[in-house]
Amino acid sequence: MDDVELNLNKNGSGYFYINEGEHKIAEMTIDVSGNELTVYHTEVLPKAEGRGLAKKLLTSMADYARKSDLKVIALCPYVHAQFSLHPDEYSDIWKNKKT
Repeated sequence: MDDVELNLNKNGSGYFYINEGEHKIAEMTIDVSGNELTVYHTEVLPKAEGRGLAKKLLTSMADYARKSDLKVIALCPYVHAQFSLHPDEYSDIWKNKKT
């Protein structure tokens, strides 16, 4: 339950997601190109809020970026905020405009 899965097509576009039964309840939209992973949007359905699902998506995305040696471009406001609040935790993967 609440397992994060990745759906990535051959062009590098896709999303991390969490299903509950047959229904998707959380999603993080991404694109992988070269050595960069761009995060565009994170969404959790209102009925699933407060369960830490966005954080689970973030953790799975960060793990994937590390394993794949990717730098993350955080266009998603949630991901950007988490990277900004916890720079030490994500400095190895964050492609920050300031660096």
